[in-house]
Amino acid sequence: MKNIYLVGFMGTGKTAVGRELAKKNKWSFVDLDELIELREKRLISDIFAKDGEPYFRKIEKKVLSEVAREKKFVVACGGGIVINQDNIKTMKETGMIICLTATPEAILKRTSGYIHRPLLNVKDPKKQIELLLKLRAPYYAKADKTIDTSKISVEEVVKKVLKLISKIKK
Repeated sequence: MKNIYLVGFMGTGKTAVGRELAKKNKWSFVDLDELIELREKRLISDIFAKDGEPYFRKIEKKVLSEVAREKKFVVACGGGIVINQDNIKTMKETGMIICLTATPEAILKRTSGYIHRPLLNVKDPKKQIELLLKLRAPYYAKADKTIDTSKISVEEVVKKVLKLISKIKK
């Protein structure tokens, strides 16, 4: 297997699970949003505010295509990466896509207090979460596997992913 791509809505544990999974697997870890911020020399929220979501999605696609050339990477992807069909194709061709999900309540609890979440800086964030989850559901459904992280620890999610990978390696 080349890479593991963790997709899913913000607050589902992609970065925390990705770091731990990479450590256990002795693979490299990269958070695409962090890589974009390094490249752009500014925060995602600043990119959204100054240049808008379309610009961000263009950069995201470019950075994904660069990372996809690597092997044995665990990649934590931004929540909206799946909206672009080309991104899904790139990830499927170069690895396995695992979607981490959680209930709107769990997501709200995990993301509250973070002002760097531009899509949730709205009057009613729970309603926004529910709307975005509904809109993105068909895209997230294209993942190879899905794990609900609402009521389990990072370590339990990692164990589930490792179990999935071991079945594929056989």
